[in-house]
Amino acid sequence: KMSSSGSNVKRVLSIQSHVVHGYVGNKVATYPLQLLGFDVDPLNSVQFSNHTGYKTFKGPVSNEKELATIFEGLEENELLPQYSHLLTGYIGNPLFLRQVGIILKKLRQANPNLVYVCDPVMGDNGQLYVPKELLPVYRDEIIPLADIITPNQYEVELLTEKEVRSEAAVWETMDWFHKRGIKTVVISSSDLGQPGVLRAFLSQLNGPRLAIDIPKQGGKDLVFTGTGDLFASLFLAHSHESSDVAAVFEKTIASLQAVIKRTVAALPNGGNGPVKATERELKLVQSKAEIEQPQVLLKAQRLN
Repeated sequence: KMSSSGSNVKRVLSIQSHVVHGYVGNKVATYPLQLLGFDVDPLNSVQFSNHTGYKTFKGPVSNEKELATIFEGLEENELLPQYSHLLTGYIGNPLFLRQVGIILKKLRQANPNLVYVCDPVMGDNGQLYVPKELLPVYRDEIIPLADIITPNQYEVELLTEKEVRSEAAVWETMDWFHKRGIKTVVISSSDLGQPGVLRAFLSQLNGPRLAIDIPKQGGKDLVFTGTGDLFASLFLAHSHESSDVAAVFEKTIASLQAVIKRTVAALPNGGNGPVKATERELKLVQSKAEIEQPQVLLKAQRLN
């Protein structure tokens, strides 16, 4: 029997939302991970018709009892040692999130080398889109257990209770996470770049501090859903293959930007003018080559 801690085992338990139509949550995370050589076991926190940015969405939300029951099945079949990674994204219920903490501890008992990648999805651009009761659960129970976290700028502010309005503040909040034992913190995008440029940041505990400037694509009001979920899955995959965190960061951004570029190119009038929610769905399947072989155009700057 192969040892499950060997780096040749690549299996992710991914606890996120599922949509029938479109690409967010597990629908956007699964395919890139599979292309990059991972077995993916998606466990769905909701099953919606489509993401919540449409005029309507329908479908059931899973509760913590259902989560515990499904996980029990995996446990009773002695499957837990097979997991190299846990990935979590959008979770809308504090009790469900707390159950994820219980699951993580059991996965770590089965494989002490398990890597937990946590995308603490709570909101964006100053808008909270989960119940505020999730915040203390993430901050006090879940985040301290993570190896890698991928919050956005607003989520960093929520978790650390500090304003992030300057680059100095970014590194201060990064240290807040490092003090809680998190090795790698990536802010997938921030508005701290020049006008029209998103700036992404990465910090490793006792390691490099990096930034990448990302020119914004499409019209100024064009927003894509699922980009954060895609970022977390790509970062998980590339970080497993390499300890060169700058290269991991660059490849992740390269594939993400290629998917966005293809999505913008397919929009009516290049995205200038009204765009339907379905037209803004990421062109994920069409970007297979760019996911398998990222072409790095934007390089990371080392800042320490």
